[in-house]
Amino acid sequence: MAEEMLDALDRAGVRLTGPRRKLAALIERREGHFTAADLLKDAGRRRMGIGRATVFRLLELLSEQGLVERIDLPDGTHAYIPCEPTHHHHLVCRSCGTTVEIEGSSVEKWAEVIAKEHRFREVGHTIELFGLCAAC
Repeated sequence: MAEEMLDALDRAGVRLTGPRRKLAALIERREGHFTAADLLKDAGRRRMGIGRATVFRLLELLSEQGLVERIDLPDGTHAYIPCEPTHHHHLVCRSCGTTVEIEGSSVEKWAEVIAKEHRFREVGHTIELFGLCAAC
């Protein structure tokens, strides 16, 4: 996953600095969603000397490439999840953070029906469903 992220950034013309490489490795180790603060904490524990601006800039670059997505959590905060750069949605456990990518025609049709009901066209959408996973 870290190599895929770095390859995609390289193809996009982004400079692959040491801190960006280290952060990609930290993201690869994460399970479920994570926050920028989580990455900063991990980097601090490992004495990587990586600043807040570097973390946010990398998350922005990865988001632009479709390699992470920002998800808005039910408590009003937001987090990030590594993703495949395809159109999909998320099912997120409110307890442990386990996140599953979901896709399918039923979700797309539902969004289309809602848009038509309100006379909208050319609608993009992001859907995040929250619940408790089987383990929780």
